[in-house]
Amino acid sequence: MTQLSSTLGANDLEAVGRIKSAFKDLKQQLSRVIVGQEQVIEELLIALFSKGHCILEGVPGLAKTLMISSLAKCLSLDFSRIQFTPDLMPADITGTEVIEENRSTGSREFKFLPGPLFANMVLADEINRTPPKTQAALLEAMQERQVTVGRVRHKLTNPFFVLATMNPIEQEGTYPLPEAQQDRFMFKVFVKYPSFQEEMEIARRTTALTMEEPKPVLSGEQIMELQNLVRRVPVADEVIKYTLALVRQTRITEPGVPKFIKEYLAWGAGPRAVQNLVLGAKARALLYGRESVAHEDIQAVALPVLRHRILANFTAASEGITTDSVITRLLKETPTRVGDLESDERFKKIFTS
Repeated sequence: MTQLSSTLGANDLEAVGRIKSAFKDLKQQLSRVIVGQEQVIEELLIALFSKGHCILEGVPGLAKTLMISSLAKCLSLDFSRIQFTPDLMPADITGTEVIEENRSTGSREFKFLPGPLFANMVLADEINRTPPKTQAALLEAMQERQVTVGRVRHKLTNPFFVLATMNPIEQEGTYPLPEAQQDRFMFKVFVKYPSFQEEMEIARRTTALTMEEPKPVLSGEQIMELQNLVRRVPVADEVIKYTLALVRQTRITEPGVPKFIKEYLAWGAGPRAVQNLVLGAKARALLYGRESVAHEDIQAVALPVLRHRILANFTAASEGITTDSVITRLLKETPTRVGDLESDERFKKIFTS
């Protein structure tokens, strides 16, 4: 009999319907400002409701900043944009302590001035433009949800969501994020060029006298409630096994790995990939009004979860094989039924290793 990792109560089932309605309203409000990019918006919301963070990669001019600031307005969140530069120091983003004199007593004391990290939604623009020390300060805040200045720890506001942008075409004078640090981001989202009709609509809207403003749909308290609800969404054991089969096939030194994986990858994804696949699938199931996770939810979040957690080798680069194409092939060649997985000799090696 299929086992579920958790169950939803009666109140939770009512909340599922509200989430589906809110998701529809969010897309409608954002469409007043943003043309297209529906897949990107969906992935951002999935990461937000999963308490994850995102890297957005795309060329300049694709409205990444406008999209994120508009999303913050729809979610009633404080928004902060940090332009990362080579001379940016950790204190510039975390905040610093200054000496302040009490005029009535004449005594002096330290006062903490919060930096731009103290916001609900933080846009780290061109994160690869700043040195590793400042990158590390941001990543620490993402992981611990606090900053340490001097000997004092300061909690960050909740909800807390970081979106870091990267420019894929200009790499001179940059400090690329190591793969181990990219693994701290739940999703890596590709922002692509608009279609012809979408670009026509962009040209009409952005050259007009006025532009519409999105209206709030959810509050910060409601978002935190939804984040807690995501954790309670049940997942069948067969879906978890399917997720493990996907991730464990990317590890080139493990038994049962497909030939094309060994041919095109330098290394595969770790356990954090499994966790983020399941969490992202839970959030997606809620957005679509479902009470449990299906295989299609895992498949839908596989690209943004895995593309920055597996590393293509020189052979793949020379043949024009990307990590996305490797993941897509992996999805096609992995059965969704547990019976098919457990009866396959190759997958038997994966499950028993």
